[in-house]
Amino acid sequence: MSVEQDFVMGPRTVVERDCPWFPESLKQVPKPPRVLYVLGDPSALREGLAVVGARKATPYGTGCARRFAAIAARKGVSILSGGARGCDAAAHEAALAEGGVTVAFLGGGCDRLYPPEHKDLFQRIVDGGGALVSEYPWAMPPLPYMFRERNRLIAGLAKATLIVEAGLPSGTFSTADEALSANRDVWAVPGAITARTSSGANRLIRQGAVPIVDDDSFEDELMATFGCLKTPPQRAPGGGTPSGFLSEEGRRLVALVQGQPMGLDALLDRGARLCPEGDARAWVFSQLAQAELAGVIRRFPDGTYGPDGQAA
Repeated sequence: MSVEQDFVMGPRTVVERDCPWFPESLKQVPKPPRVLYVLGDPSALREGLAVVGARKATPYGTGCARRFAAIAARKGVSILSGGARGCDAAAHEAALAEGGVTVAFLGGGCDRLYPPEHKDLFQRIVDGGGALVSEYPWAMPPLPYMFRERNRLIAGLAKATLIVEAGLPSGTFSTADEALSANRDVWAVPGAITARTSSGANRLIRQGAVPIVDDDSFEDELMATFGCLKTPPQRAPGGGTPSGFLSEEGRRLVALVQGQPMGLDALLDRGARLCPEGDARAWVFSQLAQAELAGVIRRFPDGTYGPDGQAA
């Protein structure tokens, strides 16, 4: 296994179990990690949607990974995956393209990148407010068994795991097994019964996984699992709908808040990356104020902004 020694630049944090950054959900997985080595923002370690699939993916698999990861990221759901070739990389790329947060769990240490050709992708994950995560020390070389081990962390941090393409047997199928063991939801994209690359996903559906057959079925599951993700047509100040008075960048900012309540500091940081031009701080306040007036979001007593329950 050839491994390149190039490093990804970014903040490094060793997150122990008693640290506030250590996710509660990862304390419940089989063999909970003693420590997490995080390259990037440790606050990115929050429950999200795992999107995983075949490394030797077909265009159908990578297309589905991009499609559904992009929809979820636009709605403020963080995308979790394994940084592998094929479907994993497509999911990370789609989240980044939407200005979303994505987290890659690596098989080896964060300073022993695998696959090495994904160094640029990994750097953009960190630069975009996400993180690379491993339970192994920084310089630990990746070994085959470690990739199966890291699958339990992907499934454990995810509220739901979406299988976009998987054969039988496959590492992707093992992630679904880990999700079921952790009492998490498993969703799967069906494929042709003659396609070996979809045999695992089709089998999961037969065994009870939720079939994702189109955008509507996917958004229904997002709403049920993450909440307040389908915004009804609210009236905007002076008439129109939120989509009519917020810019594309503004809708992305508001979608983050609808996915999970966020404090002003986090919103200002994200706004600095989304703001088209000019004063990012003023732009963020303007977008939040317009969304509040429209009843799309509201400010909670603790100062965070989140989805307005009246709009759900």
